[in-house]
Amino acid sequence: MPQTAVRTSSPSRQTIGDAAFETIARCLQEETGIVLSEAKKGLAVSRLSRRLRVLGLSDFDAYCDILSGPSAVPEIQEMILLLTTNVTRFFREPHHFESLRSRILPGLIAKAKVGGRVRIWSAGCSSGEEAYSIAMTMLEVFPEAASSNIRILATDIDRNVIRIGQKARYKLSEEDFSEHAILSKYTTKVEGADHQFDVVASAKSMVQFGQLNLMDPWPMQGKFDIVFCRNVVIYFSTETQQRLWPRFANIIVDGGHLMIGHSERVTGPATEILRSTGVTHYELKSRGAIQ
Repeated sequence: MPQTAVRTSSPSRQTIGDAAFETIARCLQEETGIVLSEAKKGLAVSRLSRRLRVLGLSDFDAYCDILSGPSAVPEIQEMILLLTTNVTRFFREPHHFESLRSRILPGLIAKAKVGGRVRIWSAGCSSGEEAYSIAMTMLEVFPEAASSNIRILATDIDRNVIRIGQKARYKLSEEDFSEHAILSKYTTKVEGADHQFDVVASAKSMVQFGQLNLMDPWPMQGKFDIVFCRNVVIYFSTETQQRLWPRFANIIVDGGHLMIGHSERVTGPATEILRSTGVTHYELKSRGAIQ
């Protein structure tokens, strides 16, 4: 990454001009679908000021020059990592896992027991707690899940959180174990490390991580029985959301399921094929793809 001479003013005290903010917001939305509203201007300044210091820049206009220059591609990736938010925890929004355990898994387990293929996608997985929560729920109901043809794909745009998920080591408190007793069964204490726990091998083996921007083409060939995409599209524009819902519908098996975040709703053409069956829980109700 090209470096420039450090100037006298401090980026930490900088404000961002309207033109620079609009450039950064437009770039972020074009690359990721995420809308950076005017209300997030302070957040952008706070997070990107660190990057200005690394690059030796004193203002955001100079940073925008990089975003449109020969080093744009790698710098845009750095910008995305700084501006995206990763908030997650084990068994977040528990009603989805209860629905998974009681309503969905019996049919999937029956399919797996006769050699059928079961696939689940955690889209926007952050550091992996969601994907491992799914794996733990499956193992609790079907202990042979790890040795069956059942796999969970976990993807995120942020390569740093993907590395955390692949390592499968998390900081857990007594409150975590009190709230979710299942964690005691599927994690092990790391000796010599305070409050650090590893996900057990059986759950870890069920999850495959990969970096993926939801705005890009999706490389997966097969369809999924369930897609979890929770608290992700809330950051997208309405137009981007309505393009994304049909893509999810197209990659879900007939009768399959889509779980989304508590503040999200399927809208637009996808409502013709995805029917609500519970709180932020949708089922693919008819055969065929929609465009």
